[in-house]
Amino acid sequence: MSDNHDTVAVEEETGGHFEPIVKLEAVQVKTHEEEEESIFKMRAKLFRFVKESNEWKERGTGDVRLMQHKETKKIRVLMRRDQTLKICANHYVTAEMTLTPNVGSDRSWVWNVTADSSDECSGPQTLAIRLANSDNAALFKEEFEKAQKNNIELKAATSEDKEEKKEDAKEEEKEDVKEEKKDAEEKKEEEKKEESA
Repeated sequence: MSDNHDTVAVEEETGGHFEPIVKLEAVQVKTHEEEEESIFKMRAKLFRFVKESNEWKERGTGDVRLMQHKETKKIRVLMRRDQTLKICANHYVTAEMTLTPNVGSDRSWVWNVTADSSDECSGPQTLAIRLANSDNAALFKEEFEKAQKNNIELKAATSEDKEEKKEDAKEEEKEDVKEEKKDAEEKKEEEKKEESA
């Protein structure tokens, strides 16, 4: 009988290089956070109240942040879900918002939003946030109220600026009317001089 030796074939590397058929260029993705800075960040879980079923639904877990615009200085709440980075809270902190303790919890707050524009649903919402402990909850409330005060002061300053601009516009309008009357009187005098001459 003859010896049958199994031979193992060794694959050779070809070293070939293949060019892709379609070349794709890198696309820059905008988060709309480029002109803002994060002034507060904390891990939390967000819920929204569903009136139809009379229950709290989880909206997401992630970092809740207070974002301040570099130019306007307005502050908004922004929260993205972990991993997917989908927005679950996105609204300005307004004077009407009041943080109230969630029933039976010292680490949770509830507030109403007139216009939340997260990915899922926009419009008025009742939101609740649960933080890791009561110290974090107290810190969140403190920062939230600072942001609220900041936005109220900005709105008041903007209103004052608008009033000043209106008054300035009225003054300019009065000056323009005076100048038009003066020009009209001068024209009349010139016409009278031409007629008499």
